[in-house]
Amino acid sequence: METYTIVLPDTDLVTRVCGTNDSNLKLIETHLGVPVFTRGNELSLDNDDPQIRQQFQFIIDRIVDEISESGESSPDMVQAILNGGHDNTTFNAAESAIAIPGAVRKVYPKTKNQAQLVQAFRRCDLVFATGPAGSGKTFLAVAEALRLVLSHKVNTIILTRPVVEAGESLGFLPGDLQDKINPYLRPLYDAMNAVLPREVVHKLTEHGIIEIAPLAYMRGRTLNNCAVILDEAQNTTTEQMKMFLTRMGEGSKVFVTGDVTQIDLPKKRASGLVHALRVLAPIDEIGRVELTGADVVRSSLVRKIVQAYEHEQDEY
Repeated sequence: METYTIVLPDTDLVTRVCGTNDSNLKLIETHLGVPVFTRGNELSLDNDDPQIRQQFQFIIDRIVDEISESGESSPDMVQAILNGGHDNTTFNAAESAIAIPGAVRKVYPKTKNQAQLVQAFRRCDLVFATGPAGSGKTFLAVAEALRLVLSHKVNTIILTRPVVEAGESLGFLPGDLQDKINPYLRPLYDAMNAVLPREVVHKLTEHGIIEIAPLAYMRGRTLNNCAVILDEAQNTTTEQMKMFLTRMGEGSKVFVTGDVTQIDLPKKRASGLVHALRVLAPIDEIGRVELTGADVVRSSLVRKIVQAYEHEQDEY
């Protein structure tokens, strides 16, 4: 069997391509289904399949291009390239990456649907992102909002969500308004802390650049020059959703995220998210991206759980 070898300029580049403790190399081997060997400034594999060789060359070229452009060589970046497939017109990991000024790392979409979501954020002023838990819809919305505010494209980030919990309301929680709403918005702050130093997030919040606002307090406002994230939108009523969407002002980006399979409203109340997706369907300027269990990146087990529930729903 003939060995196929890719020669890189130096051993330092090989080390960066392979990643810390060969973390990147292991991902590449799993994806190709064959072992990859390193020696000096060479990467090699023993395989006669021309398709595997072509994929191998494509993957290494893409990783080297990204290292050259951004200096980054993370498993997230490599996984994004691998998930993008051989045809980079369908999923270009570098073009779909979210580069946040001051962030500890770039944010890479890990699936084609996630890449489509990032492109929708950039293309449209209003985007609906639906999908199961762990599919990345909220995380990517937060990352894009941070990019916009830290690049001075918008002035503020406004985080909101309906407060719908079993048998509990804001009034029974201790503290002022911010103390009451913070637990509900914790997932959004967790996403911010994953890409920015915690002290930066705290400073942005202290200076009012990141604002938390219960959905009920939106009425009467006009949201200009800001990035607005409405999370858990499946739990809005139709009236709340209409009220929220009509707050949108000049220079603003609005990202609406939710999971239509996890509606916690009383059974007689229609979901504002489901209603809006139907009513606003004819408007081409609105972005709509539906993620599925295949986009779940939280863990392989979570992906299997989500897909099992999706399969059960299909049967009924």
